[in-house]
Amino acid sequence: MSAPTGPLRVAAHRRVLALLAVGAGHLIGRLPPARIRRVLTVAARGARPASYAEASRARRTVTAVSVRCAGEGCLPRSIATALLCRARGSWPTWHAGVRTIPFRAHAWVEADNRPVDEPVSTTQMRPLVTVGPIG
Repeated sequence: MSAPTGPLRVAAHRRVLALLAVGAGHLIGRLPPARIRRVLTVAARGARPASYAEASRARRTVTAVSVRCAGEGCLPRSIATALLCRARGSWPTWHAGVRTIPFRAHAWVEADNRPVDEPVSTTQMRPLVTVGPIG
């Protein structure tokens, strides 16, 4: 997978939208999985597929404005990334899945059929919930 190109500086006027996406990511992430799927499916309607570059920039913006999303907060990070893409008219494919040995749960986004700025181990995950663009 492609590595991010470094820290992203977020202009003040773009920071507000990113912080709203992060806040929504945290709130939506507290919902049961079926409801998360429904909320994200509604959000994805009418969106074109996000390119890898668009999704990567959204992910880097989210991690630049949120320490929690920059760390172990994969669920709110992935939701916020998808929502930030949606605010700009696109939608990556959102996944939540698991690996069984050793057990690990993870949430991530994909664009151009590859995980966006994720470690190679993400390819070993089995998606359980997927929400793609619904144009």
